[in-house]
This record gives sequence, structure tokens and C-alpha cells, in this order.
Amino acid sequence: MFLYNKFIRIKMENKVFDFVAGEVLLLDKPYEWTSFDVVKKIRNTIRIKKVGHAGTLDPLATGLLIVCTGKKTKQIDLIQATEKEYVGELVLGKTTPSVDLETEIDSETDISHLTEQEIIDALEQFRGEIEQVPPAHSAVKVDGKRAYKSAREGKEVKLKSRNVVIKELEIINMDLPVIQFRMVCSKGTYVRSFVRDYGKSLGVGAYMSALKRTRIGEFLVSDAYSVQDFVDLVHKQRENDIKEEK
Repeated sequence: MFLYNKFIRIKMENKVFDFVAGEVLLLDKPYEWTSFDVVKKIRNTIRIKKVGHAGTLDPLATGLLIVCTGKKTKQIDLIQATEKEYVGELVLGKTTPSVDLETEIDSETDISHLTEQEIIDALEQFRGEIEQVPPAHSAVKVDGKRAYKSAREGKEVKLKSRNVVIKELEIINMDLPVIQFRMVCSKGTYVRSFVRDYGKSLGVGAYMSALKRTRIGEFLVSDAYSVQDFVDLVHKQRENDIKEEK
């Protein structure tokens, strides 16, 4: 029991982590990992059951994922309620059923008639409080079943619209058909829904080719551990503790 306690209260990089008392861990989610994959990895590494994440990221998105442990899991709802910042990349003139790279391109439209100014001006309708329908390929539950499961089975998925707020929205680079953008938005906003609706507003369609969450409230991805670095630090400290006990 003594060694087990050492594993859940360790010192790393001059900071004492007490995972039972509770920690708010900032992690940079790897590409193609689910948010639960990260939680499972951290849970198995620190060896306690009470671990959860604040705000899901799609498997093909990367960036800041906040993982809470022990008593700090009570803060998950508060953290989830704060605004989020993303940087993303979309491709105009092509669509996919999932609005990202999970599925194959199913339509292509010429975009040569669009001007840069038209593309910039079209952003205005998505700023502020808007109504948004989540993507069919999302984790929203419909009749107790995740929407993406029905969508992958080829079934029609009807989702209700929701009110969200896009506080800031700007293009940071344009190399058509690729557009890089930055968004600051409220809880519950689907960036893929913005991409889908933005493409429709321009009459050419679009899909999201990359997405990274850079901020949740006051927490920044620049302060986050990579998952592997965090795991390696815990294992290294654990080995040192065992050596000291011997």
C-alpha cells in the first residue's frame, strides 16, 4: 500500500502531483486517438479509477484535452462550460459525409468563380449567436444511440439544431482551395458543422482537413504535455521511488 501511495502522489519536474486529491492535467491529444483513449492511458498510468476529460475531441482532431483526476473531476462541468479556441483547415469545393477525412470525398464543385472577398464576406453570417445542427457523424445521442454509429451504418440521422456562439472567426491563410482559420466559440459548437454550413453558403461545399484545439478557458495547449511525455515522466519517477525504497 505504501508503494501504491507513492505512485499516486509523485514529484515530476519540481511539482508534486497528487492524483487522488485531484489534478487538472493539460494534454495534447494525438491524431487518431479518441478522447477516451487518452483517459484510459492516463488512468492505467497513474493507477486510479477516478479520471475523466473535459470536452471531447474528434479522433482526427488534435490539441488541448483536459483530463481531471480524483476530486478534481468535480470541476469537469465548469471547465467544459468555458469558451474554446481552435485553429483549423478546410478545403472548398469538395465534401465528405463526415465533413472530415474519416470518409471519402463524395462530391466536387468548381470554385474558380469565387473571389477572395466573397469567401471572406461569407464568414460574417457565422459570427455571434447562431443556430447549428451537429454533424451526422458525431457523438450526439439519438434514441439512446450515438449518431455516428447510425451514420456509419448508412442510416439517416436527424439531429436537432442548437444555439451556439462563435465569438471570433477569421481566416489566417488562404491558398485555394485550402483555407486556414481560427475560431473562438462557446461550449457545444461543432467546428465541422461550421465548415459544412460555410461551404454550403458559398454554394461549393467544404470539408475539414485538420483541426487543433489551442485553448479551453484560460488553459493553453502550449502548456500541455504530450501524452507519451507525461506517461514517461510518471514511469521514470515510479522507477526512482522503487529504487529509493530498496
